[in-house]
Amino acid sequence: MATLRIFNQHIPAVFLVLAIVETFIFMASTYVGVGIRFYGLSADVIAQNIGGSVFPRALAFTVILGASMTSMGLYQKQYGSGVHGKLARILLGFLGSMIAMSLLFYVAPSLYLGRGAVGIALAIAFVGVVIVRVVFYKVHGILKRRIMVLGAGNRATKLLQTSAAEQRGFSFVGFIHVEGENDLIGRDKLIAKDATLLQLAHRLDIDEIVVAVDDRRRDFPLDELLDCKMSGIDVIDVQSFFERETSKVKVDILHPSWLIFSEGFRQFAWSAFIKRGADIICSLLLLILTLPFMVATAVAIRSEDRGPILFRQVRVGKGGKLFRIVKFRSMRIDAESDGKARWATQNDDRVTRIGRFIRKVRIDELPQVFNVLKGDMSFVGPRPERPEFVEQLAEKIPYFNERHRVKPGITGWAQICYPYGASEEDALEKLQFDLFYAKNHNLMLDLTVLLQTVEVILFGKGAR
Repeated sequence: MATLRIFNQHIPAVFLVLAIVETFIFMASTYVGVGIRFYGLSADVIAQNIGGSVFPRALAFTVILGASMTSMGLYQKQYGSGVHGKLARILLGFLGSMIAMSLLFYVAPSLYLGRGAVGIALAIAFVGVVIVRVVFYKVHGILKRRIMVLGAGNRATKLLQTSAAEQRGFSFVGFIHVEGENDLIGRDKLIAKDATLLQLAHRLDIDEIVVAVDDRRRDFPLDELLDCKMSGIDVIDVQSFFERETSKVKVDILHPSWLIFSEGFRQFAWSAFIKRGADIICSLLLLILTLPFMVATAVAIRSEDRGPILFRQVRVGKGGKLFRIVKFRSMRIDAESDGKARWATQNDDRVTRIGRFIRKVRIDELPQVFNVLKGDMSFVGPRPERPEFVEQLAEKIPYFNERHRVKPGITGWAQICYPYGASEEDALEKLQFDLFYAKNHNLMLDLTVLLQTVEVILFGKGAR
């Protein structure tokens, strides 16, 4: 299954086809819905009934449905397992689109299509999406790329540690021993090198070769790899393979040279200007939309224990700059009375009753819009850590401080890809997603994170 690089993101071609097919379904269902609702009327009369052309209304319908489906994680490579789970996400996606369309019709009545036409269009679109998804999930497993790995040592074993969800798009045909390397791969997975790499690739119907050699200064078959590449077989190093398939940068096999020579980590003045403008607009909109919830939360916190409503804490920002983050207080007043910094844990007894709820639905994060407006944070970026934890983690985890190359965010790539982290092991995993974001961040990735944050909130992923 081939992948395409769009806006710095590796998108499997089959997912792109899925998105195009469903976009067509959304557009077509609008026209069919209007046609059924106003059956027998001429185009001019239909235009008079709905107040204009169908096209702009169909486009709005399509964009809202597409965004709602994306927010449910339905275009992710690591999509949820289980028929009921997938169906629930589709249903929630359509429910969210209904709410969004109601708001749109209220704000922009010129796009109103009529309840009957919209209802019919949604029903047709839902049936179409379910049919397409059934076919997609069956075909997707058949279109796996066949991978041959050059190397059978430490780096090669990391490939076998990828999860089943991450391996949906490919399968490992086998591993090839490299002279002088200590094999750690089981003999049943080794391919006997009784021919050149190109001959083996043709014989085994290989789509791609992953180079996972521990030490390239040894007997490295450069000419054979070049022969494969020039013959149309994809060749990729193991670090880039991980980045493409898992959307993270593997720290335990990372060399500084890869960071230096790989694409990414670009800082453009114009993109920073646009991102800052988007941060201000999004923060003001969020502040306006959530003001009633913020007022209600403030009253609830105050009434529970008469303590302070807001909680301020020093965090590490871009370039290591310290700033004070603002959140709704969710813990007892004496949560750290001894002055020692502690990770939040599952069922943390320091969390109040109100605090447990606002953490679950992420309301405690809302006051951070003021940090964004001030410029200490962005809407999307790595979550800012406390200086005590940063110092501790930077000593034990390589490249940890590289996450401070970009502004921290209210939400981030690690937040939608990995559950809540409360240990050094979790910090390592989240760092790998943070490095991926720092390397590839752009407005499209930010939009993806914002949309999929809805899924995190609805399903309570990672809340503590």
